[in-house]
Amino acid sequence: ATQRYLVGEQITEADWRLFTTLVRFDAVYHGHFKCNQQKISEYPNLYNYVTELYQVPGIKDTIDLEYTKIHYYASHKTINPTGVVPLGPKTQFEQPHDRDRRY
Repeated sequence: ATQRYLVGEQITEADWRLFTTLVRFDAVYHGHFKCNQQKISEYPNLYNYVTELYQVPGIKDTIDLEYTKIHYYASHKTINPTGVVPLGPKTQFEQPHDRDRRY
């Protein structure tokens, strides 16, 4: 809440490493791994942060959340023996974020 990125005012490798977890969280970890107390979308600072990173040119083209869900839900038979893959949640990473505010 007090700075734009993890270690200051510019994107670093630390941000991209956290991004890979955050971008998958609501779609996979929340339901599949039962990390379901809250979704990332319910944390305004985290959700705006991941939304901003998603909108960096070229990044969204590297993400396929439908494939990611299929991979996780279908490959972990001990967690999900039926292999059922949920349709949701719908992500809103294309929406405006508030990351241009001053920190």
